Amino acid sequence: MSTANNHPLTDSVALVLGGSRGIGAAIAQRLARDGAAVALTYVSSPDKAREVVQAIETQGGRALAIKADSADAEAVRGAVRHAVEHFGRLDILVNNAGVLAVAPIEDFSLEDFDRTLAVNVRSVFVASQEAARYMKAGGRIITIGSSNAERMPFAGGSVYAMSKSAIVGLTRGLARDLGPRGITVNNVQPGPVDTDMNPEDSAFAASLMALMAIGRYGRVEEVAAFVAYLAGPEAAYVTGASLTIDGGFSA
Repeated sequence: MSTANNHPLTDSVALVLGGSRGIGAAIAQRLARDGAAVALTYVSSPDKAREVVQAIETQGGRALAIKADSADAEAVRGAVRHAVEHFGRLDILVNNAGVLAVAPIEDFSLEDFDRTLAVNVRSVFVASQEAARYMKAGGRIITIGSSNAERMPFAGGSVYAMSKSAIVGLTRGLARDLGPRGITVNNVQPGPVDTDMNPEDSAFAASLMALMAIGRYGRVEEVAAFVAYLAGPEAAYVTGASLTIDGGFSA
């Protein structure tokens, strides 16, 4: 197998928003393994971010951790600019930062509503807008949405589902805006995935298992592999798509 096939992202630079833990950390490490230099943002987990950077560097890759709250539009813009200044370019943006607030609609606070939209929707727009200023043909914008945009099987998740549904429309529109420049824009919609924030051995997880066609939670590495495909040269004809990886949760 050729080096190009082993490292399809060689000479590329990626920025993963929310890359210090869970799915984001797995994505950062997979893109690095495929040859990309990777910048990642974190908010409150500097130790976790350093661990991801060290793991990448130990394998011979290049990585950078940037503190940036995705609820802060200027911090998001600054993270994009920092990545470009540090590595000299930007080819891949992964919008992975997200928050989940669950409550009955009667009790859902306006503060939680505003933060959900700020992180799950506005940061995607802001980061994509800023990244587009630097990307050239072959650029990739990938957002981590949720299968809850298609199916919300439990009470209290209406605002979260709304935020992830907004990404579907934004992805389609951005694909039209940026397609003429050779930049693709896609939305990856994971179902239940085993992370420290949503472990597969919890009582909540047990309630979801009956809804799965494949009777288990997903692995962060599986989502990362899906993202790596979309980030690579073989996915050049895929754009404007919302692609589900959920073990049949939405089937």
